[in-house]
Amino acid sequence: MHELILLRHAEAVPIEASGDDQQRPLSPRGEQEAQAAGLWLAAHGLCPERVLSSPSRRTDETTRLALAAIDHAPIPQLAAEIYDATPGELLAVLDQHGDAGTVMLVGHNPGIERLVALLVEGRSDEFRGMPPGAMAVLHLDGALEPGNARLDAFWSP
Repeated sequence: MHELILLRHAEAVPIEASGDDQQRPLSPRGEQEAQAAGLWLAAHGLCPERVLSSPSRRTDETTRLALAAIDHAPIPQLAAEIYDATPGELLAVLDQHGDAGTVMLVGHNPGIERLVALLVEGRSDEFRGMPPGAMAVLHLDGALEPGNARLDAFWSP
């Protein structure tokens, strides 16, 4: 893997509205954020070879709406391990997909923002935050290890 796209799910309805965190859908604003993320990827010529998504409804919806803007986008793979994952757990998931050149992972905070910090800064406690729908594009300088990535782009709706 030489490129990693990390996308936080877009804005979801409050948990009180749905009752089940796993089943929270995107809000209307979240749907627009997810579509905008896909348009940004397409405009920058970024097409992942493999897409991994948390199975939560809001994350699956974000993934599908974003990929709709990309020609020849792969079918996303749901990975239960992404939901509520630590940076270390996310690295373990990504380690299984090192054969793909560009991988996109769609997940949740704080895991996503801490993974960005870990890969770029070498420490997961030095994170700056990723709002809903935000995306970080990382270039890996060799192995998928702490401090071994360069932040090429950061996009936020």
